[in-house]
Amino acid sequence: MIIGIDIGSTTTKAVSIEDGRLIRKIKTKASDAVTSATGAFGKMIVENEIKMGDIQGITITGAGASKIKNDIFGIPTVKIDEIRAIGTGGTFLSGRDHIIIANIGTGTAVIEAGPAGIFHLGGSGVGGGTILGLAKKLLHTSDFNGIMELAETGNLNQVDLLLEDIMLTDISFLNRESTASNFGKMLDTAGSGDIALGIVNLVYQVIGMLSVFAAKSRNVNRVVVTGNGSKNLIGRKILLNITGMYGISFEYPQDAEYTTAVGAGLSWEAGGKIG
Repeated sequence: MIIGIDIGSTTTKAVSIEDGRLIRKIKTKASDAVTSATGAFGKMIVENEIKMGDIQGITITGAGASKIKNDIFGIPTVKIDEIRAIGTGGTFLSGRDHIIIANIGTGTAVIEAGPAGIFHLGGSGVGGGTILGLAKKLLHTSDFNGIMELAETGNLNQVDLLLEDIMLTDISFLNRESTASNFGKMLDTAGSGDIALGIVNLVYQVIGMLSVFAAKSRNVNRVVVTGNGSKNLIGRKILLNITGMYGISFEYPQDAEYTTAVGAGLSWEAGGKIG
C-alpha cells in the first residue's frame, strides 16, 4: 500500500493506493504543512484501521511538501513534483490517454498529459482563493458555502456589462447575453447575491477561457476539471455556457478533488527521497 498526500495551501488530502487502485481517501485542514501531513496520515490509518506494517511508503506533493524534511513516522517518504502528480492523477481518473487538465485550487494550473509526457502549459492566480479574497472584501464573509448560497440568488445583469448593454445584435459567435466586461456595470442596486455571482462568474470565465485556448492549441476538444473547484456547481454551469460557445467540453471525473493525491500515490516509484 502507498499513501499519497497532497499538502495544499488550505486543505490536505490523502489517499491509499493498492495494486494501482484508489481504495481510500480523506482530507483535513491545519495551520502548517507538517501538522497537515501528519494529521492526514494519522486520520487515514486510524479511521481505516490500517496497520503501519502494510504501508510500503508515502508520497507527498503540493505547496507544503517542501516543509517536510524527513520520513513521516519512520515510513519511507518520497516527494513528487506537483505538476507530474496532477497529470498522472488526471489521466488515471479520467481514463483517457491524452488530456488537458484545469486543476482548480487556490489558483489554477493548466496541464497537458499524454503519451509524450506531462507538460505545464500555464495557468492563473485566479481560483478558489480569488473567490474567498474578493468576497471577504466585498461581502465581508470568508464562508465559502455561504458565498455560494448568496450566488444562487444573484443576477449578473446587476454587476456585469453584457453585450446587450452595448450592442444591438449578436457579435460573431457570442450572443447578446454574453459578458462584455466582468463587473463593468456594477449598479447601485446590486445586492450581495449579485456580487457573489459576479465573483464566481469572473473566476470561472477566466478559467474556462484559459482552458479553451489550451485545448485548441493542442487540438483537443475536451478539458478535464480537477481540484476542489471541480465540485462547484455554479462554476460548472458557467463552464457549460463556454462549451456552448466554443465547442470545448468540460469533464469532471469521480474523485476529481483528490487528483493530485492520487497522482502522488501512483508515482511512488518516480519520487525523490526527501531529506
